[in-house]
Amino acid sequence: MAHTQSPCSSLAPDFAIRRCADIRAQLEAAGLFASETAPQATNSWRVSPCPLFLSQEQLSFFTKLGPQLLSFYRAQNRLYLDSAKGTQPKWVAQYLDQGKPEALIAYSRMKRFRDELPAVIRPDVIPTQDGMVITELDSVPGGIGLTACLSSIYSALDDRPLPLIGGRDGMVRGFAAMLQAIRRERTGCVAIVVSEEAREYRPEMTWLAARLREQGLQVYCVEPRDVRFTEEGLRLRTEAGEEPVAVLYRFYELFDLLNIPKAELIQYAAKKEWVAVTPPYKPALEEKSAFALLHHPVLRPFWEKELGEATLLDLTTIMPRTWLLDPAPVPPSATIPELRLGDRAVTDWRELAAATQKERHYVIKPSGFSELAWGSRGVSVGHDLPQAEWAAAIDYALASFSTTPYILQEFHKGRIYELDYWDTATNTLVKMNGRARLSPYYFVADGKAELAGILATVCSAEKKIIHGMKDAVMVPCALQPS
Repeated sequence: MAHTQSPCSSLAPDFAIRRCADIRAQLEAAGLFASETAPQATNSWRVSPCPLFLSQEQLSFFTKLGPQLLSFYRAQNRLYLDSAKGTQPKWVAQYLDQGKPEALIAYSRMKRFRDELPAVIRPDVIPTQDGMVITELDSVPGGIGLTACLSSIYSALDDRPLPLIGGRDGMVRGFAAMLQAIRRERTGCVAIVVSEEAREYRPEMTWLAARLREQGLQVYCVEPRDVRFTEEGLRLRTEAGEEPVAVLYRFYELFDLLNIPKAELIQYAAKKEWVAVTPPYKPALEEKSAFALLHHPVLRPFWEKELGEATLLDLTTIMPRTWLLDPAPVPPSATIPELRLGDRAVTDWRELAAATQKERHYVIKPSGFSELAWGSRGVSVGHDLPQAEWAAAIDYALASFSTTPYILQEFHKGRIYELDYWDTATNTLVKMNGRARLSPYYFVADGKAELAGILATVCSAEKKIIHGMKDAVMVPCALQPS
């Protein structure tokens, strides 16, 4: 099995440990690493003395990916709206609207919001032995402030700055450019509104807001109840007094709207165009089933026209085959497109229940609009479950279709990376073989998606699902020295 070794492997252990202690101290001072000195922080992880290094070829891949994903969002938005009008297959909009309140669907389709797209694009990318694989797209992602802070810290570890992807301040500058493009001629401040459910991300967004204010942008991280509604629009009490809100950055999920204080007033202000809200209230653009639409043979002519053959080939190569688990019976003369068990075509989802462990290299997860659809919740990995539990997961997903549609997606195993981390219990440097999730952040301004930084989350090799946890290593990515 191939290993990718870090250029930092030559660091003397004592020096590497001191470096890790310094990194952690800076993170604690920033309020982002949970400890006695940073009680407001909510997360901790294993600290590594170096970033994760990527090749020039990998950097070129990520640089190209942002504009491709923006094109994908643009095409997906058009497909959904055309489907709702009846000029594309009606089942597309029906699938994407499944389980959502009618009022939110109607709001998302308003003409004034027609062309609005997510201004932050973050795919979760798994490097495999055969290339990169995108497991999902997140338009309300965590990690923006954390990646910005890590980039700032790691870029300044040596006298000679490390070649961090995006640079030391790329994340802050990218987020600022995105906000300024959305604000346009509006006057007022920016409110990053973080819900109670997303409270674990409040420290990093508070840190980010402070850095943006240092650059002269009036940006504040607040709770929903801090925003005040008036007949002229939304207002916020700040250190400089009460200010109008020009841009509201939505750090809350649309399924959680009923639990967001003043959510309806925020929607009303956006409808009146008193405030710009990003990401837009478009639940159809936050569904993992979009991957299934990309691979659907009936829709191929649409994607070829909207994306072009080259981009479509790239995206269908890196986005794994995905199916929406619709319990409607398949006609006897039909099969589920491209889904096979060994050499057998599949005509009923429940046939998957009898698949052998080798045949069930699939993942089942909620498509979206659910508290289970983020943070690796609600995920079932086929080859990691006993057959009875796998069969139960299929039955549960099919039974949930009317309220929370689930998807079936091919599972791709990540390649092995070798890196060191600081074990604070023994004060030693430990070598870990792990699998990585790379999370590039693209900020959209003036119709262009620019790469601002990449966060690497590395979990031990036996983990099937890679996500931020106390046993994971989390570092920014840098370009490997030539």
